[in-house]
Amino acid sequence: MSSPVDHAYAVIMAGGSGTRFWPLSRRKRPKQLLELYGSGSLLEQTVERIRSLIPPERVYVFTSDAVRREVVRRLPGVPTEQIVAEPASRNTAPTIGLAANEILRRDPGGIMVVLPSDHVIGKPAEFHRVLRAACRFGAVEGRSVLIGLKPTRAETGYGYIRLGPLATRLRGQDLYEARQFTEKPDAATAKQYVDSGEYLWNGGMFVWRASTLLRNLAACKPEMAQGLAEIAARGGAGNSRAMKELYPKVEKVSIDYAVVERITDVFVVAADMGWSDVGSWAEAYELNAKDAAGNVAPSGSLCLNSSGNLIRVEGKLVVTVGVDDLVVVETPDALLVCRRQRSQEVGKAVQELERRGRGDLL
Repeated sequence: MSSPVDHAYAVIMAGGSGTRFWPLSRRKRPKQLLELYGSGSLLEQTVERIRSLIPPERVYVFTSDAVRREVVRRLPGVPTEQIVAEPASRNTAPTIGLAANEILRRDPGGIMVVLPSDHVIGKPAEFHRVLRAACRFGAVEGRSVLIGLKPTRAETGYGYIRLGPLATRLRGQDLYEARQFTEKPDAATAKQYVDSGEYLWNGGMFVWRASTLLRNLAACKPEMAQGLAEIAARGGAGNSRAMKELYPKVEKVSIDYAVVERITDVFVVAADMGWSDVGSWAEAYELNAKDAAGNVAPSGSLCLNSSGNLIRVEGKLVVTVGVDDLVVVETPDALLVCRRQRSQEVGKAVQELERRGRGDLL
């Protein structure tokens, strides 16, 4: 007897740019293609992490024209036609709708497991258990399941999900009704949420039948649903002409705003799986192994009276003397030096470089 996981298809979102990891990240080498933690790029780790549940032949990756060739090279097990280059960036709702049509054509009972390509999961066994529970519950037509993450701090950069009543318990996982969504609250509100124990982080991971998603999309965003249906009628994502003609006309909006926050029968599974969105150099620092003084540095570096630094420099000896809590990243054409605690602001530097016309560095 087959289980819901046998009808699960991974939809991996790999279209981001990751400007906060400049100068290592560039338009043609975005964050998901970087090796920031562990072995292999974040994208490769994402595909490998789910392999035992969802094999590469049931994986779809959505990315940009600029990096599709590199994604194909890095993911030899994923069928080439399932690595889709979107001709225009339209945010997550059109991408997921496009994927739903692809999956439904292949499997009328197909279940979508929507995942970011650039996150780290420190407890993969727990992650697998969560996905199995979410697939089993989300296999029922009409249900939408979010993977909620137990917060570890009052973070203002994430969305929050307020828990409603307990719906069920599957495979050791509690599933709740989702009561309320809040995007990026201020610091005081975030602290209140975390202290209450009633909220989870929204990590952008969703599980639902492809048919459920398309039905909800048609109800909430009928024009988008129609545009995507036209692409599907002309052969789907594999028809580059249809994609170039029709896809850029689709509304640019996130799946959260377009659908999730507007429908009923939304549930959330509470997960504690060592999650990180690796959103800045400071978070990359926290994930990686450190020397006795708390430095993350290349082997052979000399860090005298220095602590808490992250150093990414290749091909030369690095010596630091009396400096603390810095990020130092060098590429052949650029050097970044900033306070680790202010590494979120690297994205602002990228915006300024673009304003100055330095596209050669982006």
